[in-house]
Amino acid sequence: MTYPFEMPASDGLDRISMLLGGSWQQGEGAAQEVFDKFRLTPFALLPASGPDQITEMIGLAEHSFRADRLTPHDRGRILDAVAALLEMRRDEFQDVMQLETGYTDADCRTEIQRTVETLRLSAEEARRLSGEVIPVAGAAGQGNRLAFTLRVPLGVVLAVTPFNAPLNTVTHKIAPALGAGNTVVLKPASQTPRTACMLAQAFLDAGLPPGYLQVFHGGAAAVEQALADDRVRYIAFTGSTEVGRLIQARAGLRRTQMELGSIAFTLLAGDADLDDALSKVAAAGYRKAGQVCTSVQILLVDAAIADQVESRLAGIVAELTHGDPAMPGCSTGPLISLGDALRVESWIAEAISGGARLLAGGRRDGAVIAPTLLADVTPAMNVGCREIFGPVVCIERFTDFDAALERVNATPYGLATGIFTRNLDLAFAALRRLQVGGVHVNQTSSARLDMMPYGGSKESGFGREGPRHAMMEMTEERVVSFTL
Repeated sequence: MTYPFEMPASDGLDRISMLLGGSWQQGEGAAQEVFDKFRLTPFALLPASGPDQITEMIGLAEHSFRADRLTPHDRGRILDAVAALLEMRRDEFQDVMQLETGYTDADCRTEIQRTVETLRLSAEEARRLSGEVIPVAGAAGQGNRLAFTLRVPLGVVLAVTPFNAPLNTVTHKIAPALGAGNTVVLKPASQTPRTACMLAQAFLDAGLPPGYLQVFHGGAAAVEQALADDRVRYIAFTGSTEVGRLIQARAGLRRTQMELGSIAFTLLAGDADLDDALSKVAAAGYRKAGQVCTSVQILLVDAAIADQVESRLAGIVAELTHGDPAMPGCSTGPLISLGDALRVESWIAEAISGGARLLAGGRRDGAVIAPTLLADVTPAMNVGCREIFGPVVCIERFTDFDAALERVNATPYGLATGIFTRNLDLAFAALRRLQVGGVHVNQTSSARLDMMPYGGSKESGFGREGPRHAMMEMTEERVVSFTL
């Protein structure tokens, strides 16, 4: 099927367009190939947006913001309509997302359903976004005074999004921004542009006026062009810590939301319910081929149960089906590129040569890495101190719970941590002492619901996703007072 943002060409590779104003247009810059992630063959070309095109987009976005044509009711209605369209088109979205990402049927279905929920949550929050009454009459001599606050949007939001959640993370940026009354200029990941363009088309079809949401393509130069424009008033970014630092340096005094890198830990205390814990760890460690910021990378296990955990989890992981993501029952498909698969393969080999034990997996076929379980991993290994972003779970044993908490805090990151225990003392010790954005008791590090505030600390970034929380960040308080 050809979509409005695709231009068929004689070479068989569609040209993917950008959204400028209300029309899909071809970018003026150099084009890069977009690959089928499992077959490693190109299926489309993505021309980069030119500097003048990006400048025009930002100008149109600012004009649309100042025109202020949408009421909170309108915004909520449009967001609900997009959710309904996504449900109607879920098969089309799944086909495109699977081709672009290599995600399994189950992973694609889950992301689509979560996106529907994110849109509906954003619609609810758009309708009830409000300030508060300030009790100024309680101050001496102010009995004839009334004061309250308004939440007012900031203006043009620049959203730069990653490949690993090409639908839901994009929605977590643009739906709260639009719901709060801002306009958005979106730069989706170059590996997964079609999914984002399909979502943008759904917004147009739902009645969003031209200029409120625009999409440009390209690499670092394109983002730099947008960042250099002072009419951009807020930057929402999800990606690596290294790129986040560069964007933050260019942001100056403008507000930002940074969701950056991570090494996600989950702890199994000696009293953990292993039936529950191990099934959740297997799901959280290998979904989306481990390409999730909160995927279980390090599993810290009480030494008293470590032998049992290794044996049982190895059996579970060995049974996970991997390969063609369209294969019924497939658990793990390819990584986003062959280069990433080669990197993960080399890190596994390095760990084994350094003394780690391979309990399951470890093989590579093209861009597919078999779900892998390692034991006796140390913090000196790449798999123990750098974000893997692949289907690899590493077991480390501990004998002292406090030392396990310090192991988590010793990394430069702090996004989320899971802990399985029935002991409330241990649970409260973890939630008080862990330097992370989220602590999930009897869940893994990946136990996110879309209504939750989501974000990190330290080098995992700052700011929060989650529709209500994002809207607070994408607006500012205006104090209003009356003397009666």
